[in-house]
Amino acid sequence: MSEIKHEQLLNVLKTIHHPNKGVDIVSLGMVQGLVIKNGDVAFSLNINPAEAEMMEQIRKSCDAKLMAVPGINRVVSVLTAERSQTKEVPEMQSPVKGTGPLKNTRKIPGVKHVVAVASGKGGVGKSTTAVNLALALQTLGLKAGIFDVDIYGPSIPMLLGVTVQPAQDEDKKIIPIISHGLVSMSLGYLMKQDTATIWRGPMVMSAVKQMTADTKWDVNGELDVLVLDLPPGTGDVQLTLAQTIDIDGAVVVSTPQDIALTDARKGLDMFEKTDTEVFGIIENMSYFLCPSCGERSDIFGHGGAREVAENLSVDFLGEIPLHMDIRTTSDNGTPIVAQSPDSDHTAIYIDIARKIAEKL
Repeated sequence: MSEIKHEQLLNVLKTIHHPNKGVDIVSLGMVQGLVIKNGDVAFSLNINPAEAEMMEQIRKSCDAKLMAVPGINRVVSVLTAERSQTKEVPEMQSPVKGTGPLKNTRKIPGVKHVVAVASGKGGVGKSTTAVNLALALQTLGLKAGIFDVDIYGPSIPMLLGVTVQPAQDEDKKIIPIISHGLVSMSLGYLMKQDTATIWRGPMVMSAVKQMTADTKWDVNGELDVLVLDLPPGTGDVQLTLAQTIDIDGAVVVSTPQDIALTDARKGLDMFEKTDTEVFGIIENMSYFLCPSCGERSDIFGHGGAREVAENLSVDFLGEIPLHMDIRTTSDNGTPIVAQSPDSDHTAIYIDIARKIAEKL
């Protein structure tokens, strides 16, 4: 098979014209970041945000024409837009609660409720907590799903042991992967393993919005709850989701360390300013349980998250220990709630999930 050339794909895209301008999208400079690797093609279309609906159809036409090229296995494309010189979002200076100055939300088709799991910093076990909470909600009889929105460091494929790519239906909707009975979607399913995601902010935002809208979440019936595994911090992804998706509530995960709790406060502040209800705080790695003797040690301190919750008048949802079984089951793609449904650790996740379900 002959190698596919960059110029060859550009010539294909040149056959597609802007509906209003009568000029092809390549000559207009709209095609950006075109890359080809092992039969996979990725690019973005830089558009005027006011033309988003129209250009979404153009994007789909681009995908279809490129997929018709012999040797192309997969096409990943997104719509993106340059930031305007004027601010599109009002300054986040103590907005009035309830007026929603940063809100413009809508429901995700096929999903009743959305719960965001966030952390102020990385390394606190947020993704492990998110996937076990989703499985615990499922144990309670709810039809649950998980959406891995951590574009730069997707963990859900490994945590759920997923090594296949999602398919598309006849309407070009992405069919989410079902693992351990849990409906799931992650950018990690679409990217090659160990490949870095080197995308600028607007492209990330477009990818998140597109995956949200193009995934058939109700593939097995309407979801009662979709758990969002957010990236750590308080950046563009978190703000975009808080502004565009109707999030029922957020859960903040932290360790007992002072530095993690400081960042957790920032996450809580972000949700407050985006008028998103905070369901509560979880203290992960709250204490170490020796797998041999069962002795408890407060390696990272203890009780800091509970104290923060009390000071900020939010609920403290529970403590999850640092234990070998939670780590090994996660590494093996069989989270503790799925592998050991009768364990003490699973009981903790189910207790927290029950508190969240009551709030829903």
